[in-house]
Amino acid sequence: MAKLDLRVRLMGRALGRISVSGKSEEQILADQQRTIGHNPALDWLLGGLAAGVEVSNDTASGGDARIPVRIYRPHGTEGVLPLVILIHGGGWTSGNLDTYDWLGSNLANGADAVVVSLDYRLAPTHRWPAAPEDCYAALVDLAARAPKWRADGGRIAVVGDSAGGNLAAVLTLMARDRSGPPIAFQGLVYPATDLTLGSASLEENADAPVLTRSDVLAFRSHYVPNDGDRSNPYASPLLAADHNGLPPALIQVAEHDPIRDDGLRYAEALRAAGVPVRVTTYVGMPHGYLAFPRLCRSAPQALAELCSELRLALAPGGVRKSAPDGPGCT
Repeated sequence: MAKLDLRVRLMGRALGRISVSGKSEEQILADQQRTIGHNPALDWLLGGLAAGVEVSNDTASGGDARIPVRIYRPHGTEGVLPLVILIHGGGWTSGNLDTYDWLGSNLANGADAVVVSLDYRLAPTHRWPAAPEDCYAALVDLAARAPKWRADGGRIAVVGDSAGGNLAAVLTLMARDRSGPPIAFQGLVYPATDLTLGSASLEENADAPVLTRSDVLAFRSHYVPNDGDRSNPYASPLLAADHNGLPPALIQVAEHDPIRDDGLRYAEALRAAGVPVRVTTYVGMPHGYLAFPRLCRSAPQALAELCSELRLALAPGGVRKSAPDGPGCT
């Protein structure tokens, strides 16, 4: 196992002070009310908005009411572009549109696509299945309204990291089970796929920086408090009865991540069902590395890989075939 570099270890110590583990629901709700927004320090840490991207805000259908969305389109592009639905991470209890401006805008530039970021409802006020139902209702709405942003509702990909990776995987199951809209590709970045917590990496990386086993337990308890719901495939996509008919996938995982094996096990399940999958393990990286592009050396490489796979899968008339796994990237 590769060592964590000093910057990552220091970042882990800093983030450990604001860990969700041990926080009450009242504290989490108070955190959600704080508006982070943009400032020079935060933009340096999280990357900020990429240049050359047109940004607009709108709303889309949600499970119970409309939810905010943010649209990114490469500046000066002509014609109709594919549509990428971006679902943010944050343990289903945090995250917002501002903190994902870096990823949304860079995906738009790098994948040459219209990217729509979703601001779904958060736990603990809105527990499972509020988040996946918001995402599915938004998918249906955005696919139908894609021409508004000069996007192609017939060429759709979903991308998510961490809890967003969970929701992106769930969204492909919901679209398959509910007869659409068709999804051409899923990009899952260190996804949580098994809320029954059956992955060996939970113990191996129990005290990893950024995300610990205690954090995983806390996030799960706030999002899906009912033990019987945790094996539902719309909470734990790994546990679906079958994975046939799901879209091709890129799954990126981090070596020092308690939920690393969630991604690896999900890749195995997809492959067993005949779904083309590419898997890349980013060596020496913790959970959340893509959210800290200035500190985590693998973030630019992971972003480039994700954009390359999106372009390939969403090319007009393109059919994504099996690709070799990525090397153990550092």
